[in-house]
Amino acid sequence: DSFGGAWLIKIADHLRVKRARLAWDGQRGEVAHFLEIIAPGILAPVVKEPEHHGFFEEIGGKSIGYVGEIQQFFGLCVDALYWTLIAPFEGRGFRWNLFLDECYEMGVRAVRIVCLMNFLLGLIMAMLFATEAANMGVQLWVADLIVTGFARELACIMTAVVVSARTGAAIAAELATMKVQEEIDALRGMGLNVSQFLVAPKLLALVLVMPCLVVLANVSGILGGSLWGIFVLKFPPSVWFQETLNAAMLEDFAQGFIKTFFFAIGIVLIGCHNGLRVEGGSRGVGMMTTRAVVMDIFMLISIDIMFAAIFYYTIQQ
Repeated sequence: DSFGGAWLIKIADHLRVKRARLAWDGQRGEVAHFLEIIAPGILAPVVKEPEHHGFFEEIGGKSIGYVGEIQQFFGLCVDALYWTLIAPFEGRGFRWNLFLDECYEMGVRAVRIVCLMNFLLGLIMAMLFATEAANMGVQLWVADLIVTGFARELACIMTAVVVSARTGAAIAAELATMKVQEEIDALRGMGLNVSQFLVAPKLLALVLVMPCLVVLANVSGILGGSLWGIFVLKFPPSVWFQETLNAAMLEDFAQGFIKTFFFAIGIVLIGCHNGLRVEGGSRGVGMMTTRAVVMDIFMLISIDIMFAAIFYYTIQQ
C-alpha cells in the first residue's frame, strides 16, 4: 500500500545518506506494478554535499568570471562601434526610425528634468559661494564661480547622472526584459545582429543628444545662480550678466563638452551589457537594472577623474 511505499522511500533516503543503495528482486503482480511506480523515488541519485571552496579558490573563480565579463563587454564595444560608425557607410543598413525615436526619448523627454536639476544646483551653489565671498567682500565673483564651475564640471556631470538614472536604467531594463522573454534569441535566430538592431541606434542617439542637454544644463545652472545674485545679493542684472560673460571662457566649455561624448558612450554600452547578461526572471531584470545604474555612476566618476588629471597637468605645463 502507499504507507509501505512511503517507508520504502524513507529507507532508501536513509541508505543514500549512508552511501548505500536499496535493491529488490522477485516481485510479481500488483507488487511489481506498485514498485515500478515508486521506483523513481527509491532510485533517486545521491544528493551531493555542497562543495566548500577555499579562499584562493573563491578569488580565482571570481577573477575568471570578471575576465570573462570584460571580454564580453569589449566584444560588445567593438561590435557596437562597428555597426554605428562603419557599417552604415558600407551600405549594411541602419535603423534610422529607431534612431529618431531614441533621440526623442533620450533627449526631448529629458529636457525638463535636466534643466530643473541644474537650475536648482546653480541656485544652491550661488548660496554656498555667496557666504564665503561675503567674508572677503567679493560677492560679484560668485558669477565667475558659477559659470566656470558649470562650464567645466557641474553641467556635464549632473546631466550625465540624470541620464544614467533615466536612460541607462531604461536601456538595461528593456534589453533584460527582451532577453528573459527570449526576444533576443528570436532576433539571432532570424539572422539579425543584436548590436545593429538594438545597440547602434541607442548609441548614436545619446552621443548626439548629450551635448545638447549639456548646453541647456549650462544655461539653466547659470540662470539659477543669477536668480540668487540679482534678487538676493541685489546686483543689477546688467552688472551680473556682464561679469558672467567676462568669466565665460571657451576653454572651460570645451572641457565639459569633451567629456559628454565619453559619458554617452559609457552609459549606453553599460546599459546594453547588463541587459544582455540577465539571468532568471523579473528579479534578474531588477538586479541588472540596479547594477547598470551603479556601474554608470562609477564609470562617470572614473572618466571625470581621468579628464581632470589630464586637464590639470596640461594647464600646468
